[in-house]
Amino acid sequence: MSLEKNISFIINDFEFFDNWEEKYEHLIGLGNNISEIDQSDKIEKNLIKGCQAQVWLICKIENRKLILRGDSDAIITKGLVGLLIAVYNGVSPKEVVSSDSSFLEKTGLSKHLSMTRSNGINEMRKKIISFCKNYLKNE
Repeated sequence: MSLEKNISFIINDFEFFDNWEEKYEHLIGLGNNISEIDQSDKIEKNLIKGCQAQVWLICKIENRKLILRGDSDAIITKGLVGLLIAVYNGVSPKEVVSSDSSFLEKTGLSKHLSMTRSNGINEMRKKIISFCKNYLKNE
């Protein structure tokens, strides 16, 4: 799937809900749907700095597509991990590098997240983009 289709799907998902309580429930559902990561992956190298909660994000490239896995010890933050996985998983590194964060505004999330959660999702995006830039540089 393309990044554009993933983003469109996510934006449509969030537009479906009438209020923020329902949108937060959907966000939590995104977190609940991600695959568990092994305890052995919950290491310093995979830990995202700048998040209030503990967040682990694992980036890999398989068949020239980004594969993401992650987890958090907080349910809303785990939902944000799930959101980023839904947006970026299976996308080419080139698409990831040329993307922006406007989908967060289009879902309305950027207005409704606390400063620490906004900072956390931005740090997660930075790690994903940096990983893809490094991959493309060494390709």
